[in-house]
Amino acid sequence: MKANLVIAGVGGQGTVLAAKLVARAAMDAGLAVRTSETIGMAQRGGSVVSHVRIADTPIASPLMPPGSADTLLGFEPGEAVRCLSLLRPGGTVVVNAHTVAPVAAALAETEYSGPVMIDYLRRCGGRVVVVDGDAICAEIGSPKVLNVALIGAAAATEALGLTIDQIETALRKSLRPKLVDMNVKALHAGARAAGGQQ
Repeated sequence: MKANLVIAGVGGQGTVLAAKLVARAAMDAGLAVRTSETIGMAQRGGSVVSHVRIADTPIASPLMPPGSADTLLGFEPGEAVRCLSLLRPGGTVVVNAHTVAPVAAALAETEYSGPVMIDYLRRCGGRVVVVDGDAICAEIGSPKVLNVALIGAAAATEALGLTIDQIETALRKSLRPKLVDMNVKALHAGARAAGGQQ
C-alpha cells in the first residue's frame, strides 16, 4: 500500500492539522508515515503546503518529487493550481470551491476567479472533485471545520487508502472533546459531498 497526498491552502485554513489527522489515522493502521510542511511568509494568508506520504514499507523522504502525488487536496483553488505539478498523471484532485484572494490580487484589484482555476484543474486531466466548503461550514455552524470536511471528501474518493472510520477514530483521539461532534459531522458531510461525484 502506498499513498502520497499533497495538501495546499493558505494560513488559517487548518492544512497542518489536516495533515496530522491523516498521518495519525495511517499510523494507527500500522503504516509508515512521513510528513512535511512548507509555510509561507505570513502565518495567516500565506501559502501552506503539506506533504503526507503513507506506505507499508519504510519511506526515505517526507517530500515528494513532481508528478508523484496520488491526491492533491486543495483548500483553495489557486493553491491547488500552484501545486498541480506535484500530482501524478491521472491523480485525484479534491478542491474547495471557495477562493481566498491573495493580498497582491486585492491590492492590484485584479480578478481572482475560482471557477476559472477549477476549469483549469479539470482540463489538466485526472479526477477532480469540487466541494462547496462554505455550504458545509454553514451547515455545521463553524468555518473551522473546512479542513475536516475536505479530508472526508478525499477519504470518500478512496484516494487516501484510509476509510472514513479510520479518519474519524484519529479525529476523536486528536481533538478536544468539545470539538469532536461538529468535526465528525463535517467529516461525514464532506464524504457525502464527494460521494455524489463518484
